[in-house]
Amino acid sequence: MQALLARTGSLARAVARRSSLVHTPSISPVMEDYLKAIYELSRAQADQPLPAAALVERMGAPPATVTDTVKRLAAVGLVNHAPYRGVTLTPAGEKAALEIIRHHRLLEQYLAEALGLPWDEVHAEADRLEHVLSEALEARIAAALGHPTLDPHGDPIPAADLTVAEASRQRLSDLPAGTAATVARVGDQEPAKLRYLAELGLVPGAAVTVLTKAPFDGPLHLRIGDGEQTIGHDLARTIFIEDAAADSPPDAGQPPERRA
Repeated sequence: MQALLARTGSLARAVARRSSLVHTPSISPVMEDYLKAIYELSRAQADQPLPAAALVERMGAPPATVTDTVKRLAAVGLVNHAPYRGVTLTPAGEKAALEIIRHHRLLEQYLAEALGLPWDEVHAEADRLEHVLSEALEARIAAALGHPTLDPHGDPIPAADLTVAEASRQRLSDLPAGTAATVARVGDQEPAKLRYLAELGLVPGAAVTVLTKAPFDGPLHLRIGDGEQTIGHDLARTIFIEDAAADSPPDAGQPPERRA
């Protein structure tokens, strides 16, 4: 009983700490989706003001609908918006965005690790659940998973205090031939592409080497683990890597064989 009370008390304290961090006005799930999109798109372009056109493309909504939603977010102090100058999150908007992103990525990891869903299915399921996840259940999921720092696609999961690690921004498509690296994350959530990348072995943690690279944004021929594959430049742009270094031939540093 004492152990149960201790765990319950720890959970209550964690939820209380979170409540002190985020004071977000009541907003709709659609507005939460917009905050998440603004955060992710802004990070992808070095935190510059986000053009409205980029948000229209991401949300798949008419420009008038996007403008109206952004105005509603501005009215409650979650974004700054000026015509022709783009959209930025306010400090309160960034905290709200990180909160929903934490929900989403924790749910993705739980669905993959605890329930065994493939990585190409977890994104859509997490999209449905992220808006209704309570802080208490979020804390329990995080504890059950051992407080993971990455989701199945390699994206960093914001911590309980809403700090977040810097995600890799170096693209596989930018590596010169002869470079070895490790796949850090995959930036495309399209299920068909994720299934294809999994078939190739291009998943977070995989070792990859650029063997050849065609000019003019042509295809890349890769060594992935012990095999070789060729992928297009556009697909390679969605793969982010870390620990890039010039590849060494397997016999580097060894004296040549002596002929009889």
